[in-house]
Amino acid sequence: MQANNDLKALVRTIPNYPKEGIEFRDISTLLMDGDAFRSVIDRLAAQIDPQKFDRIAGLEARGFIIAAGLSYALGLGQIMLRKKGKLPHKEATDVIGVDYTLEYGQDRIEMHRDALKEGEHILLVDDLLATGGTALAGASLLRQAGAIVDTALFAIDLPDLGGRQKLRDNGITAHSLIEFEGD
Repeated sequence: MQANNDLKALVRTIPNYPKEGIEFRDISTLLMDGDAFRSVIDRLAAQIDPQKFDRIAGLEARGFIIAAGLSYALGLGQIMLRKKGKLPHKEATDVIGVDYTLEYGQDRIEMHRDALKEGEHILLVDDLLATGGTALAGASLLRQAGAIVDTALFAIDLPDLGGRQKLRDNGITAHSLIEFEGD
């Protein structure tokens, strides 16, 4: 983690957002620095073997940014896991979804039923790992469609919230660049 202190210094902390008691780690300040964003993508890409994966799945919304960079760097296509009602195909037969609990509420993510082929190996990507709820929902959704999901990448991990262990308990190895303890 010491090697990534340059990136950690660029992450802004917003207290009491989106609700009282939460220390929101805002990656937008890191993304505004082109060299730092390039470093995030390069360093995350170095943690995996791209030959192992068929595509990358990015979680809405900041996960799309990281996933797009990795898709470009690794030459892999991207699947977008969207919040409820955001997909253009809204017929029940065209969309599958999973409801899940966040540390501050409920949500749902969806994807087009035809977004992947059964048996594809998908790399799950998001900007931040906290309790693991969103990542587990993403993995569940991809697995529901027949994907193999055993690896996830995050720019930031909040290890005290236990997300990494929850992913591990569900057969997913999580990799991250930056940790913020005590959150």
